[in-house]
Amino acid sequence: MTTATEVPAATKLAIDRTRLAHDRTLMAWVRTSTSLISFGFTIYKFFQALRENQPLTDGRMFGPREFALMMIGMGVGALILATFQHRTDLQTLRAEYGHGPVPRSLTTLLAIFVSVFGIIGFVSVLLRL
Repeated sequence: MTTATEVPAATKLAIDRTRLAHDRTLMAWVRTSTSLISFGFTIYKFFQALRENQPLTDGRMFGPREFALMMIGMGVGALILATFQHRTDLQTLRAEYGHGPVPRSLTTLLAIFVSVFGIIGFVSVLLRL
């Protein structure tokens, strides 16, 4: 028998499934963003090493550096937006069912770390480090 403040076991399990689904979605965004960030940074470093061996004259508007900045920026931007969406979804879940049955998500912390490293990569490409 449940009291007025206690959440039924079936509801707790449903909340856990929903929270875990949100965590899996954010982890997919982390994976996708990490791929975009690392691909952009790898392209930049590859062409930077190639230019050291064979200096080229740059007459084009959109080169490897700009492509790398675009890829890294898309990865970081997507991850930041996905993290905000994840946090909003969990806040909505907490508001609807209370603070007890909805634990904190460590996936958000991972997303923040990957975002910070992505921003560091973006700045290093931007400043040509």
